[in-house]
Amino acid sequence: MSGGRTPRGRVIQRWRRAAIVGLAAVAVALSGCSIQITSQPDPSIGADTMLINADKGNPFFTKNFNPYLTNTRTASRWIYEPLILINPLDGTQNPWLASEWSQPDARTIVMTIRDDVTWSDGEDLTPEDVAFTFQLLKDNPSLDIKGAWQHLESVETEGGDVILHLKTDDAPSLSILGQTMIVPEHLWADVKDPGTYRNETPVGTGPFVLGNYNDQQYSMDKNPDYWQADSIEIEHIILPATNSQLDTVSRGYDWAYAFISDVEGTWGAASEHNSWWFPPGGVIALMPNLEVAPFDDVNVRRGIALSLDRAEIAETASEGYMKPAGQTGLILPNQEQYLDPSIPDQGMITQDKDAALAAFAEAGYSLDGDRLVDGNGEQLEFALTTANGFTDWTRAAQTVRSQLADVGVKVTLKLPQPAGYQSAISNGDFEMAIGGMGNGDVYQAYNNLLSSEFYVPSGEPTANNFERYSSEKVDALLAEYRETVDTARQAEIVKELQGIVYDEMPVIGLYYGGIWGLFNDAKFTGWPSEEDPYMIPQNYDSAPLMIFTHLKRVKGDDR
Repeated sequence: MSGGRTPRGRVIQRWRRAAIVGLAAVAVALSGCSIQITSQPDPSIGADTMLINADKGNPFFTKNFNPYLTNTRTASRWIYEPLILINPLDGTQNPWLASEWSQPDARTIVMTIRDDVTWSDGEDLTPEDVAFTFQLLKDNPSLDIKGAWQHLESVETEGGDVILHLKTDDAPSLSILGQTMIVPEHLWADVKDPGTYRNETPVGTGPFVLGNYNDQQYSMDKNPDYWQADSIEIEHIILPATNSQLDTVSRGYDWAYAFISDVEGTWGAASEHNSWWFPPGGVIALMPNLEVAPFDDVNVRRGIALSLDRAEIAETASEGYMKPAGQTGLILPNQEQYLDPSIPDQGMITQDKDAALAAFAEAGYSLDGDRLVDGNGEQLEFALTTANGFTDWTRAAQTVRSQLADVGVKVTLKLPQPAGYQSAISNGDFEMAIGGMGNGDVYQAYNNLLSSEFYVPSGEPTANNFERYSSEKVDALLAEYRETVDTARQAEIVKELQGIVYDEMPVIGLYYGGIWGLFNDAKFTGWPSEEDPYMIPQNYDSAPLMIFTHLKRVKGDDR
């Protein structure tokens, strides 16, 4: 996947602001003169301990380690593990709790479960735990975040194997089912309501167990009985409830996932050990709640799309690191081979205010001075929701607000904390939101975005399809994709889905979302990079499971 930077980021082909914004500007303003920002590691944190900026409080942490809930603590995905670990950058499938798998026929997957894995309480991982987990997701659909039961008919065990019986001939199901995080039957079988269960004393198979916990910081300790313990050289992890850019740069983090203004002059300049890698990992888009007027009118959505200058949005939001995105639903540029050449300009929509006003007119809106009003003289206005602390998203939202004001649309911003934001989009408690979409797997990207199997009315939680889209035609196309092994037909279906996203605009693409990997190699080396992209550099979801096994301690003499 293209888009990364050199390890030290010394050669950067991008636009630079004449006046440094954000963190550097704050530092200068505070001091009254130009200063050098430096990282000041906490001397109390040992050489075997990693300080990670991966979880954010609200402003404090709630103790929630249920790995299936949207507001779970980040580290829950390091306690629980999937059957297969997938690199979203290229779709590589790595055996994890499943040591191997086979497909004896088009409707059957046989997964062999490792026999050398124990839960952190000492009990053995068994194929029955895996079967139980799938049944748990079936009984509690809101927890089925990967959509496993869109594909499954039934699950059974046979010796050391778990046999997954599929509903149909289902080409893309392996990667989806393989990403299911497994929980222990002997503990979860007694949980009365898994959909609200906080799992405050988690027991998993992963490389770390929960250490100390308070509402401002928690720690993770190495699981000494981990099945890959010899590959884990990190003894402890500390996760503070931090939110500020200044804190990220100055506190001495070993690993952070954050967009930082002028990363070269801030993070890069703070320490000679600091590096970064920013590959594109999805599309940042406007998500209208299709159940809320006037976003149920495609002409309104089209008017908004035509009002936007995506180049300005991308530049302002990401400081030139990411490019504008098209309206196809694809994660270009790494999926160019799937593009429908009949869609103009690779799906890129150019700002055209006259065309925007014409689309709004089709929906009954017209300009009255500097206000876009309906037949009753009421101005078109809405609230745009994004997560507080997501700097690039906030800048994008501010730019969208400004550009829509130019065509008479009034936009107010809502900035809940990340947990509150996730809850809002999951429950449909928004008018329009900024969010990320896409996946290294083309089918899964469209399925997560459009499948009505994720559809629930606003007020009920869903794991995907936050915009509440529903189409029998799209569902039929997704079903056909699953059922065919004809790659040519799959490509045709992908093109049809692109056309639907382009024409109906269930979401409005803005720019490619960066994976903002920030690293320090003073204590640990082996981070993923453009030269060695063995895993996406995000420190949430399951990706860190692979990264933790690659990191090596820097010996004292070398430091």
